Amino acid sequence: MCRLFGMHAGHHPVKATFWLLTAPDSLAQQSRREADGFGIGVYDREGRPSVVKAPIAAYEDKAFAAEARDVESITFIAHVRYASTGGDVKTNTHPFEQDNRLLAHNGVVEDLDLLDSRLQQLGVMDLVKGDTDSERVFALITAEIRTNGGDVGAAIASALGWVAENCRLFAVNIILTDAANLWAVRYPDTHPLYVLELGEEDQHSGMKTQRISVTSQQLSDERRAAVLLATERMDDNPNWRLMDPGEILHVTPALEVKSSHPLPPSPRHRLTLADLDERAASSQSPQSAGSTA
Repeated sequence: MCRLFGMHAGHHPVKATFWLLTAPDSLAQQSRREADGFGIGVYDREGRPSVVKAPIAAYEDKAFAAEARDVESITFIAHVRYASTGGDVKTNTHPFEQDNRLLAHNGVVEDLDLLDSRLQQLGVMDLVKGDTDSERVFALITAEIRTNGGDVGAAIASALGWVAENCRLFAVNIILTDAANLWAVRYPDTHPLYVLELGEEDQHSGMKTQRISVTSQQLSDERRAAVLLATERMDDNPNWRLMDPGEILHVTPALEVKSSHPLPPSPRHRLTLADLDERAASSQSPQSAGSTA
């Protein structure tokens, strides 16, 4: 199962040291099964997105380790890919960038021919550079944003509502960021996605799972609040909350967390693991989720 991570640090950029890693005791068995790619997306002080990603395991890429050591941003997004759709090439590696927004996805959407027809109808097929369902879902969201006046939350609800009605769907867990906001979706209840609201009084200099680790001494030293999203609980903080199925979260620049539930309870054409081909089923197996640190 792909790993997602997102963080919003409020009004002021912070430095956070990221690793995409594997626990030593499972390096051979687990990481090499999830070595299809990694990526981190951030924004500079002028609000310009920057993505470091590669279609190999993060632990194999020394350039990644150097570049990701002290990235600085208000919003962060990270992804470890276990491919279900598309080859192991950079264009299929998350996060994706469209209209200065970044998106990472965990799940499977099928009937890509229908989705491509919809994107062509909306005039946004040129946004798709690779082969993944993820980038196509992102393009559908981007099309809705362009036509609704810039309401990202409404665009996510409309785009995923269309997908849920028309396409065979296993899961669409999503984290989407711009320079000042973060959105997250868990749909339906296939895979977990957790949210943690950290107050200024909380100690949070470092958190990790078997795949993603984040350390921000600045957040701890300067007593800053933050909101985190992750596929797994990253520490033993009791305030991690599992998002509801169909829930859309919006984290504002003031770290206000807004929640809505506009999606149908279940997609019309819901898939199970048994419905997926061997590669997709292997990539989505909950047994590959690992454990928290």
